[in-house]
Amino acid sequence: MRMGFGLVGLLVALAIVAVLVKKQMGATRASVPVIAVPGAQPPASGASAATVREQSQQVQQQVKQQMEALMQQARPMPEDESK
Repeated sequence: MRMGFGLVGLLVALAIVAVLVKKQMGATRASVPVIAVPGAQPPASGASAATVREQSQQVQQQVKQQMEALMQQARPMPEDESK
């Protein structure tokens, strides 16, 4: 009898985990909306909208370009007040 309850409890726990996994897998399949990236080139006519991967690469490239531009600027030197 005790073994039967253990087996039923195990099956119930397994069913709960299966339901939760199914919900999580369904949530990850939700479509991701296409975002407009400022300064990005619009897709050519007849071309499909940019994928998430392409958008990510565009954003990474823009951040990289902005950082390089900021690194090229001369840093202001403080005035020497020890005179």
